[in-house]
Amino acid sequence: MKTIRLKEGKERSALRKHPWIFDSAIAKGSADAGETVRVDAHDGSFLGWASFSPTSKIRARVWSFDETQRIDADFFLASLQRAIAARSRLDIQSNGRRLVHGESDGLPGLIVDQYDDTLVAQFLSAGTERWKAQIADALLVATGLSKLYERSDSGVRGLEGLAPATGWLRGEGATTLLLKEHDWQLSLDIAEGHKTGFYLDQRDSRKKFADYTRRLQFQRVLNCYCYTGGFTVAALAGGAAHVTSIDSSAPAIERARANVALNGFDASRTTMMDADVNASLRQFIKDGASFDAIVLDPPKFAPSAAHADRAARAYKDINRLAFKLLEPGGVLFTYSCSGGIGAELFHKIVASAGTDAGVDGFISERMQGAPDHPMTLTFPEGEYLKGLVVMKSAALLEKPASATISG
Repeated sequence: MKTIRLKEGKERSALRKHPWIFDSAIAKGSADAGETVRVDAHDGSFLGWASFSPTSKIRARVWSFDETQRIDADFFLASLQRAIAARSRLDIQSNGRRLVHGESDGLPGLIVDQYDDTLVAQFLSAGTERWKAQIADALLVATGLSKLYERSDSGVRGLEGLAPATGWLRGEGATTLLLKEHDWQLSLDIAEGHKTGFYLDQRDSRKKFADYTRRLQFQRVLNCYCYTGGFTVAALAGGAAHVTSIDSSAPAIERARANVALNGFDASRTTMMDADVNASLRQFIKDGASFDAIVLDPPKFAPSAAHADRAARAYKDINRLAFKLLEPGGVLFTYSCSGGIGAELFHKIVASAGTDAGVDGFISERMQGAPDHPMTLTFPEGEYLKGLVVMKSAALLEKPASATISG
C-alpha cells in the first residue's frame, strides 16, 4: 500500500473527518490515478484511506478514517447499503430520489439517482472511476434493480484527468422516463438532460411553490431558467392563471411544453420563451409587465469561491430586475446552486439587489436541497443549493441606493 504524508499542521482537516486532502497539504508520496493510499500525518500516525488523483487540486479523497477498514468490493457494497437505508427513512413524495450524494455518503465523487426502476450514476473522481465495475455490481445488489445508466459527462471529470463517459453500464432500456412527483408528472431523458437527467434537489421547493400559489392565488407567474418546466407545472397545479417560462435551451422548452400537456393543463395558460433571461427581464420592464410571483433558479454562476465576486454581480443583477417586475406583495423564489456562494453571502446579494431596485421585503422562508441531497456535519460543502422566499413590501424605499456586497 502506497503512503502519502502530510506537512506538519496540515492534518487538522482530516482529524475533523473532512474527506479532502489538497495537493498543497502533501509533503511526500504519490500513486496512480484512483489508487488507494494510506494518508499519514507528518509524524507517521494514521489519518485515513483515500483515493489518489495525480491531476486534481484535491489530490486525495478519503474513503475511510478507520485504520482497520479494507477498501474493496465489500466496502462499496456496505457503503451503498447504508446510503440507501438512510433514504428509506425519508418521506420522499416521488418515484425519483438521490441514493448517493458523494462525500456526504462517504463515497467521494459518486452520484447515484434512481428514477423508478432505472439507476443513473456519475463517476466524477479518479477513485470512483477505478472502482466503477465493482460499484456498478454493488448498486444492482443493493437496490435489486437491473438497469444502470452512466452520465459521467460533467466537466469535473476533466479536473481528474478523466474523459467523459456515457451509456448503459448494466442492462438497457428506454432513456425517456416518467417521474411522478407530488401531484404531477414530469418526463425526462437520462441520456440528454442536465446532471443525471433532472434536478431532483428542487423537489421540495416545487411543492412549496405550488402551495404558495394555491394559498396566495397567484395569477401571473414568471419562471426563469425554467429548464423542463418543473416550477411551471407546480404553479399550474397550484392554480396559477398564466405562467411565462424562459430558458435559452430550445429542447428544454419543448420538454417543458410537453410536461404541461402531460399533466392535462391548457397550453393557453402558458407562454414558453426560448430566450436569454437577463435580456427578457429588461424587456419586460420596458414593456411595463409585472408578475405576482417569480422563480429565479439559474445555473451555477460560481463553480468555486474564486469565482464568487463575478457570480455575485450576476446574481445581484437578475434579482434586481426581478424585484422591479414583482408586484407589491408578490413573492420571489430565488436560488443559487453555486458552491462558491455561501448562504450568508447569497442573503447579502439578494438584499443588495432589493436596495438597488428601491424595494424592501421580508424573507418568509429559507430553502435548501431536498433531504436526499444531504449536508453532513463534517462536510459542509454539501450545502450547495440555497434559496430564499421573499415577499415584496408594498412600500418603496425612499432613496434607492447602490449597496456594496461584502464578505
